[in-house]
Amino acid sequence: METRAVFLNGPKDLHMDTLPLKQPGPADIVVDIAHSGISTGTEKLFWTGEMPPFPGSGYPLVPGYEAAGEVVEAGPESGFRTGEIVFVPGADCFDGAFGLFGGAASRLVTPADRVTRIDSTLGAEGALLALAATARHAMAGLDKRVPELIVGHGVLGRLLARLTIAAGAPAPVVWETDPARRGGADGYEVIAPDDDARRDYRAIYDASGNAGILNDLIGRLTKGGEIVLAGFYPGGLSFAFPPAFMREARLRIAAEWAREDLAAVGALLDSGALSLGGLITHNAPAEQAEDAYRTAFEEASCLKMILNWKDAA
Repeated sequence: METRAVFLNGPKDLHMDTLPLKQPGPADIVVDIAHSGISTGTEKLFWTGEMPPFPGSGYPLVPGYEAAGEVVEAGPESGFRTGEIVFVPGADCFDGAFGLFGGAASRLVTPADRVTRIDSTLGAEGALLALAATARHAMAGLDKRVPELIVGHGVLGRLLARLTIAAGAPAPVVWETDPARRGGADGYEVIAPDDDARRDYRAIYDASGNAGILNDLIGRLTKGGEIVLAGFYPGGLSFAFPPAFMREARLRIAAEWAREDLAAVGALLDSGALSLGGLITHNAPAEQAEDAYRTAFEEASCLKMILNWKDAA
């Protein structure tokens, strides 16, 4: 069995290729991917060559951990049947490429316990489930405050704001330095950082990935306030100690989502409390992946790029 896949041979060395797939086992399923998303966080770091050493990673690799498609083969121990629509958070199923991510391909082989059933009506938005689960993971759990300030109005920032409102909490303030990205808010305000005079936030969530903003954020906290790092930061983090000391500031790192986050997000989508609408700004055929990745990483107008695999040769 073979698949068409995005092949990242090294930094900025990306093309479409045909790769052999590992044979499925009795607990595996085979999924024909309809849509996959391009991450402007970790995937961009692999594309630029700035990704720090990470277990299981290396070049060449198949990127992508946001994929949705249809089950076309189901092993007898998988618990799935053909025709079901699923979200696939990447797959390690290729001969000749690392599959730390592995979602950007026309066909995937994956253990059934890694995928999540989704509603077919989601269409391309089904590929956004991981981002929604990432936002939910940052917020969920005991002793965790919902965001009062969110930094960055990209897809993750927007999902954090939507989940805050879905939780019945007061609408957060969102900072965005790019005027072109301040639109699209529903029920909350998006402003430039310089237009915000508040210095009493109890919970600030950074979705910008900008490590240089920590000192400013610490200065916006109330005593005992918390900064949540919801992005991915390739370099070292540093901040001035005295202001953090005076505020008894707390710093929390939000890791990747867990399965319960996917389930919780799915329930919110089913109930209508959460929408994934308006987050996809660009679509491209998978065979145009090289241009699509550059657009996703280099054009500020691109919130989320989706690759369409339905007609991949």
